[in-house]
This record gives sequence, C-alpha cells and structure tokens, in this order.
Amino acid sequence: MTRYILQRLALLPLLMVIYSFIIFVIIQAPPGDFLTAYVATLASSGSSISQEQIEAWRAQYGLDQPLVVQYLLWVQHLVQGNFGLSLEYQRPNADLIGEQIGLTLALALFSFFLTWAIAIPAGIYSATHPRSIGDHILTVINYVGVATPNFMLALILMWVAFAYFDLSVTGLYSPEYADAPWSWAKFVDLMAHLWLPALVLGIAGTARLSRIMRANLLDELNKPYVVTARAKGMKEWRLVWRYPVRLAFNPLISTIGWYLPMLFSGSLIVATVMNLPNIGPLLLRALVNQDMYLAGGILLIYSFLTIVGTLLSDILLALFDPRIRVEG
Repeated sequence: MTRYILQRLALLPLLMVIYSFIIFVIIQAPPGDFLTAYVATLASSGSSISQEQIEAWRAQYGLDQPLVVQYLLWVQHLVQGNFGLSLEYQRPNADLIGEQIGLTLALALFSFFLTWAIAIPAGIYSATHPRSIGDHILTVINYVGVATPNFMLALILMWVAFAYFDLSVTGLYSPEYADAPWSWAKFVDLMAHLWLPALVLGIAGTARLSRIMRANLLDELNKPYVVTARAKGMKEWRLVWRYPVRLAFNPLISTIGWYLPMLFSGSLIVATVMNLPNIGPLLLRALVNQDMYLAGGILLIYSFLTIVGTLLSDILLALFDPRIRVEG
C-alpha cells in the first residue's frame, strides 16, 4: 500500500503539468482577452481609452506575448507559489481565492458528510426492507431528488422561507454578521445558515448514492455467503453490517474522486442563486470577464482535488474490501 501511494504521489507533478496545459488552452480558447472585453465595456458606457494605454497594459500583463510564452510564464509563477494578478480586481489571485477558501471548504465538507449520513442509512433500510411502504416512500423521494435541479430547489426553499417564515436564507450570514469580526455569535449564525445550502447542494447526490447503496446491498444479500451465515444462526443485523454493507460501499467510495471537486465548486448556479460567498461565483465571474489567470488558478485547484479524491477512493477501496489489491 505504501509503495502504491508513493507511486501515485510521484505522478502528481506530471499530472498537474498536463492539466495546467489543458486548462490554459481552454481559458485561452474564447476570442479576445480581458482587455478586449474591458474596452468593449468602456465603449458601451460612453467612455474611451487610447490605443497607447491599451498596448501598455498588454505589455504589462504579458498579453502581447505568444501563447506558449504566456503559458511558460504562468507555470513558472505557479511553481514559485504565485497565482498571478487578477486582471479585473487588480489583486493577487492567491488573496482572492484565500478569502473564499475557508467558507468553501466548510460548505463542501458539511454537504459531503450530510449527504453520506442520509444516503447510507436510507439505502440500507430500503435494501433490508424491499417493497415495503418505507422503501416505496424513499424511492419516490430519491426519484424526485434526482429529477429536481438544485437551483430550482434552492429557489423553492428561498420562496417558502421568505413567504411563510419571513426569513432570508441567501448567503451564509445574517446582514449584521456579514462584515463583523469572528465571534461565537457569528459562528452560531454561520451554522444556522450553512445547513440549507449544504442540503441543496447534496440532495441530488444523496438520492443517487442512496439508490446505488440499495441496489448493491440487495445484490450482496442474495449471495451464497449470506445465506450460509443465516443458516448458521448469525444475527441479521450483525450479518448485514459486517459483510454485505462493507462490500456495498465500493461504488460509493469510488465516487469521491469526482464528487469532492463538484461540492468544492458549490455548483455554480446554486451558489449564484443563493448568493453564497464561495469559489463558484468567483470562477463564473472570472470566466465571463476572461480573467484568465484567476480562472486558471481555480480550475487548477479543482484538478488537484480530482487527483487527490481519486487517490483517496483507491486507498479506501483497498481498506474496505480486502479482495482489492493495489500492489503490482
């Protein structure tokens, strides 16, 4: 296991280089650049700027260089821990991302644990009580959860909270705590707001994981080793939790690789609708305004999370299922 982990970690720099090149090509694909969009915005508002100033800005930000040179300079700065300067905000990208990373991480982890805490017991109950009333109710709820877009669910919950309870559930803080320094009262206010966006972000994943858990556990419960254990008098709850549930976890664990970065992004549309101060809206604004270095830095973080999530999935699969071997 140790050798396998070291081998995967040794591949991490190579994978990040490949991802960085792909990301740079993608963010450079749209026609024009930030200055082109900025000049167009000024023109639409009736303002203008001299061509000399535009050329000076191009030279300052390196936009007058060939794409290969721009990429190499970007990578050189990344290796030095410098994410570059945001063309729109005129601030270091590391500072902009750092301001959002704490709340983004808290929301992602809370949503992740909430998803698993609901999906696993629901899937186990449905598999151990097939075709019961509870199983039918959970099945309907899961289908509705998968079919309902997250942003629509967010809009419905926001309307219900405002219309019937006179509550504003947008953002992660009440207005009086938005710019206040950290305190116990602000932390309590954050927890009071955090559960709703976490539930909205995780509802579709909860429904899918619950159905996957049910299907795989049903398949395990019909295998010969379970029938043999029952015939020997092993208690049902002990039998289910010790072997079938453990093996049914495999497909769920394998989803961590793509589920982790998805939660980290906070679902761009949901985060925008609910006015969540996380990295999702920051990335969307960077892409719209062609703030390429800010967008590239955030996408590179997503790529890193995908690699780490996949590695965690492989390690957890080997730990949960002894039949899986990673050596050799």
